[in-house]
Amino acid sequence: MKKVTAMLGLTCLILAGCTSNEITSEKAFQLVQQDQQYPKVIDYDLYCSDPQHARKTIEAGLDKAGVVIISQTQKISELGKPLIKFTPNAQPYLLETPEADKHLYIQKVKLADEELVEITSLKTQPDGKSAVAEYTTAYINLTPFATLQPTRFNRKPTNKAFFILEGNQWQLEKRK
Repeated sequence: MKKVTAMLGLTCLILAGCTSNEITSEKAFQLVQQDQQYPKVIDYDLYCSDPQHARKTIEAGLDKAGVVIISQTQKISELGKPLIKFTPNAQPYLLETPEADKHLYIQKVKLADEELVEITSLKTQPDGKSAVAEYTTAYINLTPFATLQPTRFNRKPTNKAFFILEGNQWQLEKRK
């Protein structure tokens, strides 16, 4: 009986010693995806009564794409009224806009979705209680409004996430 108890105790010690608290790429991916809420919508505030925004939408070709109609001229009595009007083709890309913004003729539009692609590097610190991960995201489902910020969507952003080990659980560290 003593041998069985000794063997059981020895087995427990060996298993406890072999258990690793290292964070895996899969766990890091899961934690980043949950915390950052990927995939997420990338939006843009379009100031419909601003002449500069109207010009920007013309330069982006949104009028030719059939998603907006732009008033080229405005009477004095129409000052402050929207220069940019949305066509039915734009409806799938119009996002919920706060009431305060609606009164100022600001409309949130969807540019794209950003999704988490992969953890490109994961390094556990020598203390074994913290880790740093680099990860890439990609922009998908580009809308016609993405032409308002074209250079933003031509790249795959690289980001960093910091993890800490609390108890036996890895958690994403909140940094400002």
